[in-house]
Amino acid sequence: MTNFMLLKGFEVELFTGTYAGKNVGVASAITEDLSDFVKEPDQRNLEYITVPDQRYAVLKHALLLPRQKLRKWLDFQKLTILPGSTLSLGNTKIFERSDLENSYHSFIEKNYGTNVVTASIHINLGIENLSLLFSALRLVRCEASLFLALSASSPFLEGHATGAHSQRWVQFPKTPSKVPMFVDHAHYVEWIEEHLVNGSMLNERHLWTSVRPNGRDRPYELNRIELRICDLITNCDLLLAVTALLELRVISLIRNPNNLDPSGEFPYPSKSNDVHHEVEMAVMLKSGGTNIKIYEALKHIYGYALSLDMTRRDLQGVQKKLGQPWEIGKAFERSAPVGPIHPIKKTGQLNEGVISLKVNGVLKQEGNLNQMIWKVPEIISYLSDHFEKIYKSI
Repeated sequence: MTNFMLLKGFEVELFTGTYAGKNVGVASAITEDLSDFVKEPDQRNLEYITVPDQRYAVLKHALLLPRQKLRKWLDFQKLTILPGSTLSLGNTKIFERSDLENSYHSFIEKNYGTNVVTASIHINLGIENLSLLFSALRLVRCEASLFLALSASSPFLEGHATGAHSQRWVQFPKTPSKVPMFVDHAHYVEWIEEHLVNGSMLNERHLWTSVRPNGRDRPYELNRIELRICDLITNCDLLLAVTALLELRVISLIRNPNNLDPSGEFPYPSKSNDVHHEVEMAVMLKSGGTNIKIYEALKHIYGYALSLDMTRRDLQGVQKKLGQPWEIGKAFERSAPVGPIHPIKKTGQLNEGVISLKVNGVLKQEGNLNQMIWKVPEIISYLSDHFEKIYKSI
């Protein structure tokens, strides 16, 4: 297992303030005394970066040591490290510059104001292979909202509850506004250069998305992905647990590169000259069990998605004639593409609605969910009599 472990490093942003929780900016003084820290554009928060390592015990020490030094420094000022990722009890109308001579800080203040005055944790995973790096980037981008949900810790702003679990992610600018799923390194370089020319990005650093490539000389030399979506996680053990989940997802991709690629591409499968497509509704379960009653089935549904059932029809036909199972025709790599999941709490129970499939703009299949002979609750109930479905909550 050790051979599969990746280099990991963190960029940690922190707020400082009073024991009562009021934000107080002392970043300039701190960075003069403590070399571990660097200033952010606003005086009220600062950052430190850990040295990359594979070992979680080493990473925990690297996370804690600068914080311990900072706490000692702050104690003399009767200040402390504040939890949360926004100016919970701070003034959002004033930008407290940490360096009046810094032109980049001037640019940040002018264009974004205090929307960028946040504290977060950026998790970096080392990936030298560029093909794998962009596969991992696509996968993590699709799953980024999970990591936000696990870390969300900023429900307050300027003394008020905002109604958001992560006010930081709500207010933080995402630039540019539309970012594609990068197919490969060449696509990424071409896209960055185009946006630098047209002015939608002022420099290569301004790809402020949930996850991005990073390296020694962006966009040309890359060696890691940087997950940026997480709020600050102050508990180091919890942070390392979230990091382990991220690493395991990438390790799963390394081991199963054909099963975890959300590029949207469908490679034509081998051993077949007759591949058919069928559009279907996928039902995602959040829980399960045995002998589920029809009237209880809905409470086990998390959400719905569009999916495709791809079949090597010629191979399936051969198996039919031989009276053998159809797996060779049905169960091949990427044979079941699935679209975005829509939670049932937003859609309600789907009993009717048009479901259709177009190929190059030409309608190939159309039906209505009300035409289903067996309704979804009946299917769930029937299957639970034959299989024990065990799912963890999404």
